[in-house]
Amino acid sequence: MSTSDLSENWIDCKVGDVVDYGKTQKVERHHVHSDDWILELEDIEKDTSRLLKRVMVSERPFKSTKNTFQRGDVLYGKLRPYLNKVVIADTKGICTTEIIPINTAPFCSNRYFFYWLKSFQFQSYVNEVSYGVNMPRLGTKDGNSAPFRLFSLPEQKKIAAQLDTLLAQVDKIKTRLDAIPDILKRFRQSVLAAAVSGKLTEEWRGTEQYLPLSEAFVVPVDWKQHSLNDVVEYITSGSRGWAKYYSDAGALFIRSQDINTDELVINDAAFVALPENVEGKRTKVKVEDLLVTITGANVTRCARVKANYDDAYISQHVALIRLRAPSSATFIELVLKAENAGRKQLTSMAYGGGKPGLNLQNLKDVMFAIPPTEEQAEIVRRVDQLFAFADQIETQVHNAQYRVNGLTQSILAKAFLGELTADWRAEHPELISGEHSAEALLARIKAEQATLSAKKTPRTRRKPSA
Repeated sequence: MSTSDLSENWIDCKVGDVVDYGKTQKVERHHVHSDDWILELEDIEKDTSRLLKRVMVSERPFKSTKNTFQRGDVLYGKLRPYLNKVVIADTKGICTTEIIPINTAPFCSNRYFFYWLKSFQFQSYVNEVSYGVNMPRLGTKDGNSAPFRLFSLPEQKKIAAQLDTLLAQVDKIKTRLDAIPDILKRFRQSVLAAAVSGKLTEEWRGTEQYLPLSEAFVVPVDWKQHSLNDVVEYITSGSRGWAKYYSDAGALFIRSQDINTDELVINDAAFVALPENVEGKRTKVKVEDLLVTITGANVTRCARVKANYDDAYISQHVALIRLRAPSSATFIELVLKAENAGRKQLTSMAYGGGKPGLNLQNLKDVMFAIPPTEEQAEIVRRVDQLFAFADQIETQVHNAQYRVNGLTQSILAKAFLGELTADWRAEHPELISGEHSAEALLARIKAEQATLSAKKTPRTRRKPSA
């Protein structure tokens, strides 16, 4: 059946034809109870319509006017509407005036309206008409002028019920997919833990004899114990005074954010134009140098320099570790990334609360055991193999997440084209025609609106006759 055939079952109108968008009931603080639910936009997760937290007035004092809402109302976030923050209230409460409570009953289904607000048709319109650059909003006039597709009330309820079922299944898939990156993260850490403790190559080595490196960490007997200071040529950090040399071109300037993912990834490059004889040229990086973030939220992140950057230096928030034997850099990188080895030690040494930091002596004091050269090569080979397997799965997951994210809009599109309810309409023609048709429903809505408008319009008094 073509879309033109299906279109006989609905009427394309405007939101304002079925509900007065923007009409709200205000409430002041002295009319609110301490155990009332108070909803802010930050409590709603974008796109998913999940409620992140439920806060009572006693936990979130306020002075400004709020909107009230009732159980079953659609709560639409008009501020930054591209975030797609919309929920259905499961109980009454109050909310910020940036959230518009909407009740389309009794003529329309609130749950159907909720799904319409999440549809591509509605969101595309909203993104075009929202006003404000930094904090765009959907205004009242534009909200009432927004497109709306009106089916008969029984079909609205059927569409909403089918969307409840289908999108719940999509959410389950998304939840499972979203959990996989954390599983892969734990897998990689278990690989690192086995690598730096000798467990990964135990059968290759042919010995199960271990010695304790610490109370909680043992290593094979033939591994040599060292502090990081024993194996480095030097450890240094970037110059504090180089901010004045920032430039649009020149030498690449590696910052802590460039090592945020335990790899050196330059997405937003920074540069310094250095004078010929400036101090700090010792921080110029070379292939096989190890870089460690020493301040900020991502402190202890570590990356090995795998490419020749020709002319690149580090910021004051990064430490450079240059080894005497660059061939050991890959294994020591594993040590510094392992949660049961170097990272654990560095985390325990980090000082400061809100902005933790490390000094260079902390790095020098890291203890570890290094295997013979041949075993180092075997460990690195196995880690690379296992990590490549994890990377392959991660790529597949990202592709699946992309497809699933598109699946929601695909299902919504089919719903609002009447494709999900084609069989239901064939079985219930009496519920979509005559007095139950979309056309008759719209006529009743307009009649009701006219009646309400007439009641609000005061009568004009006749002037007394002379």
